Amino acid sequence: MTAPVHPRLLVVVPAWNEEAVLPQVLDELTAHVPEADVLVVNDGSTDGTAAAVRAHPGAMLLDLPLNLGVGGAMRAGFRFAQRHGYDRVVQLDADGQHNPADVARVVALLDEGADVAIGARFAGEGDYRVRGPRRWAMGLLSAVLSRTAATRLTDTTSGFRGANSRAIALFARDYPAEYLGDTVESLVIACRAGLRIRQVPVTMRVRAGGTPSHSPLKAAVFLGRAVLALVVALTRPMAPPPVPRPAGAAA
Repeated sequence: MTAPVHPRLLVVVPAWNEEAVLPQVLDELTAHVPEADVLVVNDGSTDGTAAAVRAHPGAMLLDLPLNLGVGGAMRAGFRFAQRHGYDRVVQLDADGQHNPADVARVVALLDEGADVAIGARFAGEGDYRVRGPRRWAMGLLSAVLSRTAATRLTDTTSGFRGANSRAIALFARDYPAEYLGDTVESLVIACRAGLRIRQVPVTMRVRAGGTPSHSPLKAAVFLGRAVLALVVALTRPMAPPPVPRPAGAAA
């Protein structure tokens, strides 16, 4: 009798100058998701991020020579996943705000048929709030992308996401690196390729340490850039749909 093939899971952690918090995040991943492989994409850090990964048993390191941003780091992560035959990818922040215990929720949504699963901060759990221009922008993005995806999406800029083999194949070849492209534009790309997007509520935690990657100035112009990112995404040529790959098959 042939043993069942279980989907291989890779947790990708894009990290930029997160040496203070990363060891705790890796410890939590080991405790909560022991079946997953963990890849930290060191996005051109100038601190001890790479050393922190090397010191952690079991964590893999992809060391980028310069800072590409979250989109560039995740594109490298998706290409790694495809090259090594992973069936599931979950993106998790390195700053401790995403709870590794919620990885199981994101993966469960993929198991239920979603191609892209979003861990949503504004879907009924936790008390995470945003105000001012960021709130207005997020509301606009959610309204437009919910219509595009034909499902209700409340947190289209969440960086806590899962992808199945179809989404991995798509994002390995076409994943935007521009500001907000890794969130907003990637969802538009997925929708236009016919992928099914769903969300699950998660709880956002307070940043455990380190320095936020977005300055107050960036937060102030978030609204304009978000709208611009959405316009660019909606006017891009449509990508062809990815070819499905059976679970457990090598890339």
